[in-house]
Amino acid sequence: MAAYVAAGGEESVQRVITALYGVTKKLDQWYARQLADLDLTQGEWAVVAALAKAGEESLTPSQLAEHTSVAPSSMTHRLDKMAQRGLVLRRPDADNRTRTFVSLTPEGWDLFIQSIRESDVVESDVLRGLTARERNELARLLEGVIAHLDDVED
Repeated sequence: MAAYVAAGGEESVQRVITALYGVTKKLDQWYARQLADLDLTQGEWAVVAALAKAGEESLTPSQLAEHTSVAPSSMTHRLDKMAQRGLVLRRPDADNRTRTFVSLTPEGWDLFIQSIRESDVVESDVLRGLTARERNELARLLEGVIAHLDDVED
């Protein structure tokens, strides 16, 4: 910390950013291990999560590509692999035969639920030193920081 301050950084800012980076790095390492244990890539997890967030609504491959920031051709390949594993179901749109809808299969939902439950244990453990009130305050503060990230000039 001293080196950052000596170089002109504000100590409180450097402490916050260093702490956020440390938490993010540790959680990213844990999530990577969890995905490997579940035999999922990060890209496949992004699809599972997007479909789970959509709930009962099916999404098109183009919508999934947009939600996960990949090229549509990459999404097609990803969905092929996931369908072979029984995680997603593709079905043609009855009104437009050129469009396909994608949804999670029961196995895909089970994988999502298992992952969230495992993550919640670790994430709760990470925050165990904070009271519910402190967690709420931390969430509120970080949400405020996130909301202003787009305002920061490149």
